[in-house]
Amino acid sequence: MNTNSPMPQGVKLSVRGLRKSYNGNEVLKGIDLDVAAAEIFVIMGPSGSGKSVFLRQIIGLEEPDQGEVLIEGQPIQSPDITTRYRVAMVFQSGALLTSMTVGENVGFYLAQHRLKTPDEIAEIVARDLEQVGLKGIEDKMPDELSGGMRKRVAIARALAVEPQLILYDEPTSELDPVSAVNIAGDIVRLNGRIGATSVVVSHDRELAFGIAHRIAMLDEGRIIATGTPDEMKANPDPRVQQFLNAKIPPAPSSSAHVLPNVSIPGRDSKLPLPVAPDDQVRQFGVVPAGHLRLSIPAAAAKGRKSG
Repeated sequence: MNTNSPMPQGVKLSVRGLRKSYNGNEVLKGIDLDVAAAEIFVIMGPSGSGKSVFLRQIIGLEEPDQGEVLIEGQPIQSPDITTRYRVAMVFQSGALLTSMTVGENVGFYLAQHRLKTPDEIAEIVARDLEQVGLKGIEDKMPDELSGGMRKRVAIARALAVEPQLILYDEPTSELDPVSAVNIAGDIVRLNGRIGATSVVVSHDRELAFGIAHRIAMLDEGRIIATGTPDEMKANPDPRVQQFLNAKIPPAPSSSAHVLPNVSIPGRDSKLPLPVAPDDQVRQFGVVPAGHLRLSIPAAAAKGRKSG
């Protein structure tokens, strides 16, 4: 088999008037979107904004209540869509089959549908694992791998079908910073190598601005902004700015006093002893037996019940 086969050509993805509800709760509220062929398009937004639901409509795992998803102008529900266009998805969890080896996971679709001979599948598996930096791990089991490695195996499995459209659901979730950077690099490199259109759903701001040609902001089931990374940063919509610039506030400084030199039997003397603020000061003393004695000033004890 020639493993240097021509690169798949990316496809144009269009979404028109997409709506989806669950038990009367409208999650997607009329989405219109166009993704160019071979583009890396990131859909970002806060948790609960409808990102993963949107992705399920695109890949056809669910049918929308209204609207349509088009690949090269053809509805994804069309009977011949799977024979004309190849779509792959990298799930948030990786979704590897734990009873199979890495190699069997990567080649699963090809073997299940008998699309290639065993020797051809073995060559494809080796090639695609090498493309994601995991050469030679075909015989390992998924539970022997780190979270980042499992995500990369999932990407290799998607590549095995030579997709024209790859969908990524939160590809850097639950990963350490180094693994997240590696996954981001994989997405960019593979987009350049195979020419597939890439749609990435994520709330990871660093990932979005690091890999995207364009970004769409999804909020409460609606697309509220679309543009290049620079255009998104300059977007005046307060909802966009709040999401892009949200920061964790610094930890408040402690107002407690510390007695650094109090020695208590059984306690590590190197650790300072915290004491309540001035308006709740307790008095400490040590009786001859070496036990700690605590007394509360009368003003602070007033009104307390005994016992």
